[in-house]
Amino acid sequence: MSQLVLDLGPPPPPTFDAFVVGDNHEALEAARALADPQRGAGARFLYLWGPASSGRSHLLRALEGALPAACVRRLDPASPPEAFVHDTGVRTWLIDDCDRLDPPRQAAAWHLFDAVAAHADAALACVGAEPPGRLGLMPELATRLGWGLVLQLRRLSDADTAQALGLTFAERGLSVAPDVVPWLMTHAPRDLGSLRALVDALDGYALARKRAITVPLLREFAQAGLPLEPPAPAPRSPEGPADDRP
Repeated sequence: MSQLVLDLGPPPPPTFDAFVVGDNHEALEAARALADPQRGAGARFLYLWGPASSGRSHLLRALEGALPAACVRRLDPASPPEAFVHDTGVRTWLIDDCDRLDPPRQAAAWHLFDAVAAHADAALACVGAEPPGRLGLMPELATRLGWGLVLQLRRLSDADTAQALGLTFAERGLSVAPDVVPWLMTHAPRDLGSLRALVDALDGYALARKRAITVPLLREFAQAGLPLEPPAPAPRSPEGPADDRP
């Protein structure tokens, strides 16, 4: 098979409007509230947690994009500890993947919380994989993560995931046959992160062949050994319902 050399460009940046809400209305509204210039004192601290592909980083980056670049700073486990030092020019601080912060960055984030608390016009939003008490972080930081609003993000239902997948195709300007999304929902992993990566791979595959994205192309894509695996079956209870037992 010939190697593909493609320059697809980056996907569009996450936005609030592109967030498929599902059961996460409260988390979306809390993030929007932090982007409001007229936000009140009660909206200064936010912690969102949930599993991978639950949309936590999407909301954090959407919040970043909704604010003037000079007034917001997004940090993550790769940011140097000195980047966590409070700057009065930054009005909104964002910390991604809190569960992966190493000890020096945990200590820096702890002090950042205290500095933000001392400035009435500053706010801080963080995301992680678990609630604060289960992150395994230094106790001082875990306590501060729980200072404000703590909300759990839940995975999307299959119907919401299909909607998000269709939106992902539309965001990338791709017109696909009506049976493409249902076929992918049956034959590909259902977590949204994997599906969005798959859309980018399919876009390149179709572009290189100057073909539309159709189910026959998907089958060819899979037969070529490219990453398309069916979802694991839902686990079955070791015992059936009481009415089914002998």
